[in-house]
Amino acid sequence: MRQASSQHSESALAARLRGLRQQRGWTLGQTSKASDVATSTLSKIENGLMSPTYDILLKLAKGLDMDVAELFTVAQDHMGTGRCCIERKGSGEIHDTPLYRHQVLCSHLSHKSMMPFITRIKAHALAENAGWSRHDGEEFVYVLSGAVELHTEYYQPAVLSAGDCFYIDSRMRHRVINHGKDDAEVLWMSTMPSPPELHHEQL
Repeated sequence: MRQASSQHSESALAARLRGLRQQRGWTLGQTSKASDVATSTLSKIENGLMSPTYDILLKLAKGLDMDVAELFTVAQDHMGTGRCCIERKGSGEIHDTPLYRHQVLCSHLSHKSMMPFITRIKAHALAENAGWSRHDGEEFVYVLSGAVELHTEYYQPAVLSAGDCFYIDSRMRHRVINHGKDDAEVLWMSTMPSPPELHHEQL
């Protein structure tokens, strides 16, 4: 069942990205220039051959001038006060990568100041240089189950268990990996990038 959901998510992302690009009349080269994502990477994503990292999704969203969630579904372009979005248990757009399974929440609102999602951090042995990320914004992570290990470029690694949490400046190089035999689950909140260029690091 999980495999089918993952395949559906990836095909939906591929079709959505291709559609957004074609709506603008852009070539892969033009999209690459706007988003600072390599043309070869864009081609792989559109053909379902690559699962983009969160950093790449941020760059695509910035280049296309939309929220990350809008890469998966059409958002309600509803500005002004009094906005509200309710997400029922088990719903939310799924984005599956080799290291994480993100369930993007409240994706129907556009121009949000933060991106909430539930993430399953997969039990996975990683090389020292794998899984690192760096981008504009800030992140808050609350561990729901299992244990994770936070690595940053300025601090010693820290292990967090269910009930623990952390808040970081996302411009600092960082990664969150599993620290147990079973998958861990966290509530992840990431603020949207500010206008300056993202400090993207290819993973």
